Amino acid sequence: MTLTHSLESTRWRRRAGPLDAVLSEIGQALQVLDGTVAHDRAYPAGPAKADDPVLSDDEARHAAGLMRVNHVGEICAQALYRGQALGCRDGSVRTVLLQAAAEETDHLAWCRRRLDELKSRPSLLNPLWYVGAFGLGLAASRAGVPYNLGFMAETERQVEEHLNGHLDTLPVQDDRSRQVVTQMRDDEIGHRTTAENHGAAPLPAPIRGAMRVMSRIMTTTAYRI
Repeated sequence: MTLTHSLESTRWRRRAGPLDAVLSEIGQALQVLDGTVAHDRAYPAGPAKADDPVLSDDEARHAAGLMRVNHVGEICAQALYRGQALGCRDGSVRTVLLQAAAEETDHLAWCRRRLDELKSRPSLLNPLWYVGAFGLGLAASRAGVPYNLGFMAETERQVEEHLNGHLDTLPVQDDRSRQVVTQMRDDEIGHRTTAENHGAAPLPAPIRGAMRVMSRIMTTTAYRI
């Protein structure tokens, strides 16, 4: 290789910079919001069967409202963890956050599919939820590794509580939604345990309370809009 050729190659070769990371996150956000983001695991409810129980209009409407809330929760979790990972300087913790985000894409696909089966739609405010959660995650990433993981653990703890509540209020015969929510709940427990095992620090009570208030606003709104 000549010196001239080597210089030319170096000139056109550049390292990925902050702009590349921003563009990558924008692309990921667009895929999350339009439902095309990649996912791996099979749908917990499996294919629909002819003998599946038929829900009344009110039951289907209620189940769809709960699944829309769950879908918004997964939109927020995806954005939250990616925001945290973008600002996290610890490689091992960044891997934990991105792995959790990757598993949340399965939940996104499952909730979207169940909404389709119920002849309903995702929240119209999903872009707003995503941007807000991403910003929150980016801010949380600056608190240091223990609190960064603590934020993840507390998020999963509160989501687990919501999902348990949904299992109590879903129509009794809605086995398909129940199978999806149960698998999501079990995954969230796994994410919380992972964060705790990596050194998550308990969050101060005011922050936990603020998270609950924001969650209540989101769930109440997403159930209908």
